[in-house]
Amino acid sequence: MALDDSLSPRVTAVKPSRTVAISDQANALVEAGVPVIRLAAGEPDFDTPAPIAEAGINAIRQGHTRYTPNAGTLQLRQAISHKLKEENGITYAPDQIVLSNGAKQSIAQALLAVCSPGDEVIIPAPYWVSYPEMARLADAIPVILPTSIHNNFLLDPKLLQSKITPRSRLLILCSPSNPTGSVYPKKLLQDIAHIVANHPRLMVISDEIYEHIIYAPATHTSFASLPGMWDTTLTVNGFSKAFAMTGWRLGYIAGPKHFVAACAKLQSQFTSGPSSIAQKAGVAALGLGYAGGEIVANMVKAFRERRDFLVKSFSAIEGIKISEPQGAFYLFIDVSSYYGKEAEGFGRIDDSESLCRYLLDKGQVALVPGSAFGDDTCVRISYAESLSILQEAVERIKKALAPLSSAALS
Repeated sequence: MALDDSLSPRVTAVKPSRTVAISDQANALVEAGVPVIRLAAGEPDFDTPAPIAEAGINAIRQGHTRYTPNAGTLQLRQAISHKLKEENGITYAPDQIVLSNGAKQSIAQALLAVCSPGDEVIIPAPYWVSYPEMARLADAIPVILPTSIHNNFLLDPKLLQSKITPRSRLLILCSPSNPTGSVYPKKLLQDIAHIVANHPRLMVISDEIYEHIIYAPATHTSFASLPGMWDTTLTVNGFSKAFAMTGWRLGYIAGPKHFVAACAKLQSQFTSGPSSIAQKAGVAALGLGYAGGEIVANMVKAFRERRDFLVKSFSAIEGIKISEPQGAFYLFIDVSSYYGKEAEGFGRIDDSESLCRYLLDKGQVALVPGSAFGDDTCVRISYAESLSILQEAVERIKKALAPLSSAALS
């Protein structure tokens, strides 16, 4: 008898992460000796700050190596409660906070906890690659709302209003944004909040993982801090980006106890609480000072220098359109003017996927196609790399694109 190798329809409906796939491909090329510059992954190139790393080492030495409570240690939840009140103007008790193995797990559990089959999850595009797939895993329907580079990839409240239905259950907002680096101004968030307030069934997941990586004069506003939005908002954050702690796997969700307790119940059957060692390191991270103190400020200063270099460099390349990012460490550039052209020794470039394959093949630079984020006109560049590496990457990209320029093909 033949083995039944069928998979769950839930799994077959989900697409693998494109950013992970491209990063793996680039890593494989590097291991094979190909000098690929990897600008695909959203991972800071800085080491975890020494005080945080030391706290993790000391946790091991002091025997903090056992299971913690499912929702995380009271010590860290109290520290997060203090941080949210002081930095974000939102008040959560420790029992309204659940720590997870990264913010990604927090978001997935929130979708599973809140959505019923057939519910709609409203997601502005460009979006982080995992949002729609997480919605599908929760048997919900992703409703994608396009934005425009001419409007800094920010959601139009009128479009949001027009797409809300009785099945609308969640709106996902990410500011600063992955992949665009856009930051939602407070006034725009207030306009969105006014719409949400008129739809009692509609909740908001506010993904604030990049909140500290922001460039003045832009400022961060937590959606839950807006009048009337605390009861309807699930605030997600973590330690990976601002504190360069990607491998520590530590994130959290905060919200009304009813919903957060549901997330905790799911977690109790999935993974239980996150690493005891990472949680001790998280306490040290929050002890660095307001918004991460001088250590994080220095990292943000370096990111800004890199952003300014890339914006200036790509603005000078024919056929590329740019919306200057105000936060995070991504540049999302419109490269659609190169579509429809033939590249010698490669073939026709039809979309962001083929352009990224072309740049990997001819320029040995790994980027992520915009199609992975719901906008096929663009590609994403992560500038979580040193300035010298970014300078080399720009030169390779310029050289690869030169044969495709209008002048070269005329």
